Amino acid sequence: MRKILIPTDFSDNAMNAIKYATELFKHGPTEIYLLHAFSDSVYEDKARLADAVFEELQEKALQKAKENLEETRKQILSFSPNPKHTLHTIAEFGLLVDSVNDWVEKENIDVVVMGTKGETADKKITFGSNTLQVIKYVKCPVLAIPAVYGDVHPKNLLFPTDYLLPYKRRELKLVSTIAKCFATKVDFLYVSKFPTLSLRQQDNRNFLEAAFCDNQINFHQKGGTNVTKAINTFIIENPIDMLVMVNTRHSYLENILYQSTIEKIGLKIDIPFLVLQNLPR
Repeated sequence: MRKILIPTDFSDNAMNAIKYATELFKHGPTEIYLLHAFSDSVYEDKARLADAVFEELQEKALQKAKENLEETRKQILSFSPNPKHTLHTIAEFGLLVDSVNDWVEKENIDVVVMGTKGETADKKITFGSNTLQVIKYVKCPVLAIPAVYGDVHPKNLLFPTDYLLPYKRRELKLVSTIAKCFATKVDFLYVSKFPTLSLRQQDNRNFLEAAFCDNQINFHQKGGTNVTKAINTFIIENPIDMLVMVNTRHSYLENILYQSTIEKIGLKIDIPFLVLQNLPR
């Protein structure tokens, strides 16, 4: 049984992510949790409100959220009446990251799926602030779907790695299962100026090979130190449908997320992006 959490702000981008998720995980029993955290909408009014007025606004926001979630549930059943899927709707007063984290822990969620950008989409940026916050702080794999991305059958998956990170079997199993369902080819990309692997790197590579024993895999090595350029070039030169990276301390992805912005560092991500967190659950 796969458990998926999908935060939604009822935007077109959010609905696109929902459609992608229902199709991507159509093959097996799946519990889908639709979550709308609405504290931001209540706090939009900057004026100091009396407690009674605030509670009234909160109750109205809750009712509206429940109505929108029910409408979303009906839409999902219209385009994906999958008997293997069980839908749950959650409306709660809270901050998005806190609510997502709470439900990830409460329901032992396998993956969070959301749009790269929400309702106030800015074409100049790759990820909206909410998506970045979830990727940074939620202890669960996050799959971010671009607004205009419609092809839900990944045939080629790129997994850049330096073979220095320990991997979690559960998270690798998620990637392997997706790849197996769609006969996806998995390309591991190692970028380094050193031609040979250390013993630790070789052990981690062997672990990856064993974890993906049921998949078609290829190992690539590119010379140099510019990981961003190597990833962008590989995506341009090959028909990649999904990018997978691990976010952990001192990793390349952490460097992007915490010390810079994805825009500044130049990583061009216009395909579904699966972030493995490699954090204790």
